[in-house]
Amino acid sequence: MRRLGPWLVAAAVALAAAFALYGGSGTPPPLTRGSKAPDFSLPRLGGDGEVSLASLRGRVVLLNFWATWCAPCEAEMPAMQRLHEQLSREGFDLLAVSVDESQADVQAFAQRLQLDFPILLDPQRGVSRLYQTFRYPESFLIDGNGVVVERYVGSRDWSSPLYLERVRALLSQSRGTAAPGS
Repeated sequence: MRRLGPWLVAAAVALAAAFALYGGSGTPPPLTRGSKAPDFSLPRLGGDGEVSLASLRGRVVLLNFWATWCAPCEAEMPAMQRLHEQLSREGFDLLAVSVDESQADVQAFAQRLQLDFPILLDPQRGVSRLYQTFRYPESFLIDGNGVVVERYVGSRDWSSPLYLERVRALLSQSRGTAAPGS
């Protein structure tokens, strides 16, 4: 029996190593600057169809992951609303992806804060996992080519001149790379 112990330990270590080498390769690399933003499609709050990231190609997108129970998420929502109001007619889209399970909670939250930008529902957190985000709020600024320009963890004052200028610069780049006649 004493000789069996070291063999069991060695076998367990070998199995763990094999799993790490071959089983763990399905984990994608982290989404960072320069990463292609994964496509997705999610339903809109209120049942008004779905939105896919691919349908917004050519537009600058701020993709925000949040929850109604998250105080920093609530704190940044008024600034997100102002950003949306200022830039939505210029080729900019703001998508707020709620990870809440209760659509009624999300609806009440949006009404209370008078939000009119698109709110998408991800109660199973599939898109949240796709974007490797588990801390809220977390946002991705995506250029017109579908590339992540920046990843922001934590709340921001999205209507500050810093972010307005950043988005406007991306909008300018997107217009500059548009095909002639488009």
